[in-house]
Amino acid sequence: KLKEVSVRLKKDLIRGLGKHSHHRAAVKMLPTFVRATPDGTEKGDYLALDLGGTNFRVLYVRVVEEQQKVVKMDSKICSIPQEMMLGTGEQLFDHIAQCLGEFLESQDLKGQTLPLGFTFSFPCEQKEIDKSILIRWTKGFSCSGVEGQDVVKLLKEAIHRRGDYDIGSVAMVNDTVGTMMSCGYRDQSCEIGMIIGTGTNACYMEEIKNVKRVEGEDGRMCINTEWGGFGDDGSLKDILTEFDEVVDQTSINPGVHTFEKMISGMYLGEIVRLLLVKMAEDKLLFKGETSEALLTPGQFETKYISEIEDGLENAQKILTALGLNWDPVDACVVRLVCDTISSRSARLCAAALATISNRIRVNRGLDHLKTTVGVDGTVYRKHPNFSEELQAAVRLLAPKCDITFLVSEDGSGKGAAMVTAVAQRIALQSRLTQTQDSAG
Repeated sequence: KLKEVSVRLKKDLIRGLGKHSHHRAAVKMLPTFVRATPDGTEKGDYLALDLGGTNFRVLYVRVVEEQQKVVKMDSKICSIPQEMMLGTGEQLFDHIAQCLGEFLESQDLKGQTLPLGFTFSFPCEQKEIDKSILIRWTKGFSCSGVEGQDVVKLLKEAIHRRGDYDIGSVAMVNDTVGTMMSCGYRDQSCEIGMIIGTGTNACYMEEIKNVKRVEGEDGRMCINTEWGGFGDDGSLKDILTEFDEVVDQTSINPGVHTFEKMISGMYLGEIVRLLLVKMAEDKLLFKGETSEALLTPGQFETKYISEIEDGLENAQKILTALGLNWDPVDACVVRLVCDTISSRSARLCAAALATISNRIRVNRGLDHLKTTVGVDGTVYRKHPNFSEELQAAVRLLAPKCDITFLVSEDGSGKGAAMVTAVAQRIALQSRLTQTQDSAG
């Protein structure tokens, strides 16, 4: 079944890359304009800005070539008040520019013009490395005058309105790409980024000639797959359970992000809750009785899954806290339910990752591919055996790929700085080549 899922995703990747088919594709395959992974020569000081929710971070990052590492010099977290999330875009970007200015002041960096990596975790259409149009706000934001606009331009305008500092070139960074790049300096064979946390997504290095929406035949480009949308066209109907369907119908975005809803942290706890309710109703658990907490959506948190699988005494504590009358057998059954749901998640993820690594292998005409995946996200990091399950299933589904897994360090901060560093290196190299051409 997992092989079947893998084959379906393969078709969807191709559809998403096509010039005329991409707008109908469930898996969007967005070009990121990141054209290389680190080669180890990157160096210098960078700023990073990470906006993806009610807080945003500003970071000062140094790339140290001799030690092949990315060092966070300092950072600051700024909050965004509720009314600002609903106000004007100008207000929001003025606030960001002010926080960035205060941070530069505190670091004595106001006199410098440092390049900046901007992780902006909202649906965008990227036009170039430094041009990204917000498609729509999500996560409780609805600032006016931003949708349909270039967020880099809005940020730069806000900085220029202040007039007390400036920034250098800007690189827009998707958090998945940042995850890949933050691992790519330590391990230059890292060509896939994957996040399994509140949501799930992946990116990888694709041959430019296959990216039909972008001009060019030579080289590669990182593609943000947006694989959370896999199945939105109904292609996964046969593996959805009644519990998945309820989770989808009661979510804020019914019919959207089908794959993500079977995998990510935002939904796993709810799937388990629905299953436990059904089993209690069928008199298979808790002597047929439920509790108010168990009957309340969202009350069974995803972190309970990790805790229960970690030990039966945890299961007993959690069941008691949920107001359930349990016996030792119930506790074991609940643990089995959690294990079933988290294993399914890990294996579905593995099927998708196998599709991507096989694609890279075939793209390059290799019998055997050795590659590295940079991974982030709470589900992958915190669950006691998610990573082992995922890795075992990938080995089964992509036997010709030898995949190393690296847990990313701060993809949206250090990774964003790395994207900027690589973009600068490439811009410099192409300027040098042009100069040599014109001199020649």
